Formats: sequence, structure tokens, C-alpha cells
Amino acid sequence: MSAAPPAFAGEPAWPADAIEVARIGEAWGVKGWFRVVPFASDPQAIFSSRRWFIRPPLELKSSPLAKTREAYPELLRITDSKTHGDGAVAQAQGIETRGDAEALRGARVFVGRSSFPTENVDEYYWVDLIGLQVINRKGEVLGSVLGLIDTGPQSVLRVGQSVETGAVSEAQERLIPFVAAYIDDVSLEQRRILVDWELDY
Repeated sequence: MSAAPPAFAGEPAWPADAIEVARIGEAWGVKGWFRVVPFASDPQAIFSSRRWFIRPPLELKSSPLAKTREAYPELLRITDSKTHGDGAVAQAQGIETRGDAEALRGARVFVGRSSFPTENVDEYYWVDLIGLQVINRKGEVLGSVLGLIDTGPQSVLRVGQSVETGAVSEAQERLIPFVAAYIDDVSLEQRRILVDWELDY
């Protein structure tokens, strides 16, 4: 098994706008390819960058072949990637064997937000919506976007009061479909979403 690739000379440091977009799964084939599990249904944010910044799993023991943080490269230079089934597969410089690929299993993948493809009109990345204040037509504040749920046909905003612990009870949380019938306007500049939704819904 070859050694994990070193950091590349001249490559940028960890990006200030780094977003976690995926994790690395099991090896795929025998030539160093590995499976990638994207966090979004559309993996284009992953494919938009050829530099993947790597962090170990939150629980290192989840990777059977890499027991220490030092076992993971800090950066992967992607040479090829493509969709495969409900996920994706990729190949990186210096990852040449199945064993090399298997050693990456569980690693978290980050890319710079600035490398994401430009959205179309009325399309937004989830990461840009989280934290936005949600206000209804009466000017009443419903809370902030805590996260989103992908139901398949549509996305649903989880709206509630942000608290330091991140713990929000069901009574404090509203679920608002992210569709034109309820979303009047999204302003990333003003960091707010205007909705047709009442406080007592």
C-alpha cells in the first residue's frame, strides 16, 4: 500500500469559506477509486472543485484502517469524478490502490463555497439559507432557518428560535414548505425570507 499523498506545494490553505459537502465511503474497484456520499441530492457542489480538503471522521474508530488523524491527507487533488447510483465515485492523485482508497473511508470532505456553481434564478444552496430570519407578510418574525428537510418533491424549511445548545423542541419549530405558494421572497443580502405563513399555523 502506498503512502498517503502529502500536502501539495503551492496549494491554498484551508479555505475561509469551507463547507462540508460529503464523506468518503468504501473503495470502488481496485485502481484507487472510492465512493463519495454527498450531503445534497445534486453532487455538483462536490464536482465544482478539484481540491477536496479532508478532515478525519468525528469518531476516528469509524475507519477500520486509519486510527489517527495523521493517517488522512489534508488535501486530495481529484483527477476524475462522476455520479454513480445514488452517490458518486472519485479518483485522486496519489491514491492508486484499493487499499489507499479504503484508508480514506469515513473522511469528511470540504470545499470552498466560492467554488460552487452559480445558482439559477430562484435557486439557492441550503447552506446559504440556514440562519436567515423568516418573516411573514405582517412583519412578524417566525424565527430563523435551522435546517432543511428534503422530502423528494420539495424541500421544507425548519424554522425556529436559535439557541446556543441547538436544542429546539417540536413546539418551537415550524415546518414551512420551500415552494412558491408560501415563499414570497428570499434576500441573501438582507438575510431574510418573506413568507405567507401565520404565527398560529
